[in-house]
Amino acid sequence: MNLIQLQPIGYIESCYPDKFGVPRQPGLAPSSRAKLKISRDWQPEQALEGLEKFSHIWLIFVFHKNSNARYHAKVHPPRLQGESIGLFATRSPHRPNPVGLSLVELDSIEGDTIYVKGIDLVDGTPILDLKPYLPDVESKPQALAGWAGEAATEAERKIEVVFTSEQTDLINTWSRQIQQPQLKELIEETLRLDPRPLVYRGFEGQDLAPYRTQHAVRFFNGDVHFEFASSHRIKILEIRLT
Repeated sequence: MNLIQLQPIGYIESCYPDKFGVPRQPGLAPSSRAKLKISRDWQPEQALEGLEKFSHIWLIFVFHKNSNARYHAKVHPPRLQGESIGLFATRSPHRPNPVGLSLVELDSIEGDTIYVKGIDLVDGTPILDLKPYLPDVESKPQALAGWAGEAATEAERKIEVVFTSEQTDLINTWSRQIQQPQLKELIEETLRLDPRPLVYRGFEGQDLAPYRTQHAVRFFNGDVHFEFASSHRIKILEIRLT
């Protein structure tokens, strides 16, 4: 068997430093942002010419933080609530080759750097290639979505995220410090997707040990601690900046 050698064209700088909390699909958190600096090896001043005329691009990337080395032919997507299905019928990151595909919105291009939003990528993700999205060819409104179309999506759930006035003030100060004006929206969009593993769901509002009910998602240089007070209400417990 011939080995295939691939070299990243650059690495993502994402608003999500850790895997926990990263949206499971692109576009679910429209306020999520990242930038990609193309390596000088690929002559970005020439290679990116014309890309600015497109609104969306495909990113082909490596799941570089995969920790599961074993192959499983069947997996348990969160939206199936514990049921299993064939790996190739899913977008699971645990694949024979840890390669992913993400459709993101192109915000702007400055020199060798591409700014995108609506991302589902963790900070440091190696990008193997990018391609423009062609709506007249790739948009298929009548396409079948299989089990994914039948399962209730997290994005459709109406979940309220509750901040205290002090927490809102802190987020406003934080957003100015890191120059991210949509930080509060990013936090709300991400938490509404319910990043909790299935094993921790179903205990909302119960007086249980903190490890079952309290969680934290890291955004940029801060951790947002939260808990589900009910199945449709998230309470922000604490915001810690580092």
